[in-house]
Parts: sequence; C-alpha cells; structure tokens
Amino acid sequence: MKAMRQQQSGFTLIELVMVIVILGILAATALPKFVDLKGDAQDAAISGVQGAIESASAINFAAKSANSAKGTTTIGLTCQTAAVAILQGGVPSNYSLNSAVLVAGNNACTLTLSGYATTKSVNIIGV
Repeated sequence: MKAMRQQQSGFTLIELVMVIVILGILAATALPKFVDLKGDAQDAAISGVQGAIESASAINFAAKSANSAKGTTTIGLTCQTAAVAILQGGVPSNYSLNSAVLVAGNNACTLTLSGYATTKSVNIIGV
C-alpha cells in the first residue's frame, strides 16, 4: 500500500506577512484623518457659540424694534457685556469677546476660546 499523504490547508507565512503589510499601509493612510479630532471639535464648539450670539443678537434687535420696552439696549456696552446681556445664561466659560464698545448697527466682535488659537468674528447688532 502506498502511504497516504495528508493534505494540509492554511495560509503560508508569506501570505500572512503580506496581509499584515497591507493592513499596516491602510492604517498609516487612515490615521492622519482621525488624529486632529480635538481641533475639529474646538472649531465646531466656537462656531456654535458664534451662531448662538448672532442669533440672540438678531432676536434682541427684533424685540427692541417691535417694542422699545422689550429687549436689551446694547449701544455703549462692550462686546462681552452685550453678549452676556442678550444670551440666557451668558457666554460659556472659557469664551471671551473683545472689549470694543458697540455703536448703533452692526458691530464686528472677536470671539476667542482660551487655549485655542483660532478666533471667530461675531456680528452683534447695537440697538
């Protein structure tokens, strides 16, 4: 009788190494996309605060235009003080606006987040 050979099935060492190399290349190309998530989150947060201040300013302007007894007078206030006055709960902690004094009409104020390099321009309507 002839000896029966057993058939072994599986992957060779070269095939396994090639798969690991391909996975390494894919991981190296995908990693930079996920590294700067903190910066993206901070950018989204400061944009959210910017939108909240501008919306509150527009609502305050509409309320003051419709009835002068309603709303908050912002002319003569600094950007920070006006934002605190028109936002319910005030400006979130770690955010600040420049100390420019508001005049009638549109006023560009600079919004900063402490510890974050990027600033945003916020439009506050002086009424």
